[in-house]
Amino acid sequence: MAHKLPLSAFIIALNEADRIGPVIRAVRDWVDEVVVIDSGSTDGTQALAASLGARVIHHDWPGYGQQKRFGEMECRHDWLLNIDADEEAVPELEAEVRALFATGSPPLQGYRIQTVMTLDGQARPHRFAPRHNYIRLYDRRHGHFADSETHDAVIMESGAVGQIKSIIIHRSIRSHADLINKLNRYSSAQAAEIIARGKARRFSALRLMAEFPVNLLRYFFLKGYWVFGLQGLEIAAIIAFFRFARIAKVRENLRKG
Repeated sequence: MAHKLPLSAFIIALNEADRIGPVIRAVRDWVDEVVVIDSGSTDGTQALAASLGARVIHHDWPGYGQQKRFGEMECRHDWLLNIDADEEAVPELEAEVRALFATGSPPLQGYRIQTVMTLDGQARPHRFAPRHNYIRLYDRRHGHFADSETHDAVIMESGAVGQIKSIIIHRSIRSHADLINKLNRYSSAQAAEIIARGKARRFSALRLMAEFPVNLLRYFFLKGYWVFGLQGLEIAAIIAFFRFARIAKVRENLRKG
């Protein structure tokens, strides 16, 4: 068996027993540790993750960025791989990351990895499927997650960032109901953060009216949800509505003073 890399993979989780198993199995044989930060699951996520070899830590939910910063500090290695509980690394990623560690530490201080969306029944993503390209492999001595309730992107304070070719499969949609519940919570948190930062006044009535149609077209055509056909249109419409709802919640709070 190949040696494990001096690398910690960490995952934040809440009620992910239905999908965290493949996520852990995809990396546990080549990273030195898998750390799961659980914020109070009631579906057995903790026991399942522990049975697969992960170190499970409870931490009450403070927000997306803050929870990931807590996870960073709980890892025993400086080099980190951040994956979400619905993201499965493809086998090719192992070989590519091993090559970076072949002569010691990777030559750069951070690496972007594309996460590519799939729906139920798809073994691999469509080549034009929706995707994000964020820093996921990084040295915490040079970068860390933003201290934000709603934004969970790595901020590099020094060093250089490269691109990894292999992808992570993102199985983000359980159901329309689950997506609606998630986006309702997220849009409320976004609205609160916008108000707290004093940026509420930029959301005019014109922006409110334009938000749904503009984002429906943006997500369906530009972001690639068209590859899923009518189901992609449904998902794009749900996302566009909650982009609208975020602004409506901001304006509602302003009216309430």
